[in-house]
Amino acid sequence: MIQRLMRLLDASPVNFLAVRTLETELSAAGFQCVDASQSLGEMPAGRKFYVKKNDSSLYAFQLGTEPMAEAGFHVVCAHCDSPTFRIKPCAEMACEGGIVRLNVEVYGGPIMSTWFDRPLSLAGRVILRSPDAMQPTTRLLHIRRPLLQIANLAIHFNRQVNDGVKLSRQKDMLPLLGIVRSELEREGVLLRLIANELSVPADDILDFDLYLYDATPACTFGLHDEFLSSGRLDDLSMVFAGLEALLQTASTPTARTRVLAIFDNEETGSQTKQGAGSPFLASLLRRIVAQQGGTDDSYFQLVERSFMVSADNAHAWHPNYSEKYDPTNHPHLGGGPVIKYNAAQKYVSDALSAAVFSELCRKAGVPCQRFVNHSDVAGGSTLGNILSASLPLRGVDMGAPILAMHSARETGAVDDYLYTVRAFAEFYK
Repeated sequence: MIQRLMRLLDASPVNFLAVRTLETELSAAGFQCVDASQSLGEMPAGRKFYVKKNDSSLYAFQLGTEPMAEAGFHVVCAHCDSPTFRIKPCAEMACEGGIVRLNVEVYGGPIMSTWFDRPLSLAGRVILRSPDAMQPTTRLLHIRRPLLQIANLAIHFNRQVNDGVKLSRQKDMLPLLGIVRSELEREGVLLRLIANELSVPADDILDFDLYLYDATPACTFGLHDEFLSSGRLDDLSMVFAGLEALLQTASTPTARTRVLAIFDNEETGSQTKQGAGSPFLASLLRRIVAQQGGTDDSYFQLVERSFMVSADNAHAWHPNYSEKYDPTNHPHLGGGPVIKYNAAQKYVSDALSAAVFSELCRKAGVPCQRFVNHSDVAGGSTLGNILSASLPLRGVDMGAPILAMHSARETGAVDDYLYTVRAFAEFYK
C-alpha cells in the first residue's frame, strides 16, 4: 500500500494532476464521470460516480441502499493543493551571462528555505486556443525531468546565514531556468519549452497555471523503512487514505451514501469555487436528493443525519523542539491518526465527534492520538469549519502526524498511513 501512496505522490505534483490521478483510479473501479453542467441522471442504489470542479477538485459518491435523505452520508474531506511557487505571466527574466530566471509568486505558506538547492520542475495546466473562444482547450503539463533550481547565496557572502536570514519572496526565490546565447533564443523561451513538451504550436498557448515542484521522488527511510519522505504529504497522504478506503469498501453495500470530497485552495483560505468555502458540494447533495424524489426538507434532514471526517495532516512531536508542544497532547510519528482540538473552534472536533472517531479507530484496531496547540503558540485552521459554513455537519478534524509541515519535503510514518486507511474504511463501512 505504501508503494501505491508513493506512486500517487509522484504522479500528483500539483492539484490538477492529483485530480487526474484520482480520476484514473476511480474510473478503473467503475466510477462514472458526471458533468455538473448536465443533469446528474437517475440515482439508483449503489451508483458510483464523481464530479469535478475546475479540474482541481473532485467529489466521488457511492450511493447507499436507502435514499440519501433517509440514511445520511459519510464524507471524508481532504485537499489536493500544497504550498509552492506559481509561475507569473511574462515570467522570463534575462540577466548577465545569458542566465534566464523565472519570475514566481508564493502560493500558500511554504518554508521557503527548504526550496533552495534542490532539483525542481514544472507542472500544471496549459490553456490552448480552440474554435470556441468560450471553451478553450485544457492540457495538463508534467515535466518529469529536473528543470530548475533556486540557488542559495554562498556563506562567504552571507556569514549570518546560519543565524537566520529574512528571505525576500521577490528577490531570493527566483529559480534558474537555463543559459541562452542569443536574443532570438531568449524571446519566448518558456512558451517554446511548454509547446515542445505538449507538441503544440507556441502561438496556440493562451495562458497557463504552472507551479514549481520538488522533482525528487518520494521514498522511505529509517532503520526499518518506517519513515516516509516526500513533498505534498500535506495533504495528498490524506487524499490517498480517503481514496483507498473508498475503493476497499466499494464492494460492500451500506444504507448510507459514501462521499469523498477533495477540495482545492485550502492553503490559500478555501474561498474559491473549487474550495471548501464554495457551496458546490452542498449544491451537488441537493441535486442528488432532488433526483431521488426528495424535497428541501429532505435535504435538511440529510444534513442532520450525516457525518464528516475532515482529514488534514497534524503536527507530530519533534524531538528537537519539544518546548513548542502542549505538555500532554502531542502526537508521535507511528502512533496513529490524530484528533485535533481547539478552544477557539478552529477545528470542528468536539467531545461528541471525537468520541465517534476514536470509537471507529478502536473498532478498526487502530491507535488514536490527540493534538492541542501549546497555549502560547497560535495554530492553523483547516477544512472542517470552512465547509461547515455551507454544510453544517457533525464532524471531526483529524490527520496523520507529520514533521516539517509545509517544507518542500515533509516526513511521516508508514504505519500512520496504514492506520488511517483502516480507520476510514471502518467509517465508510
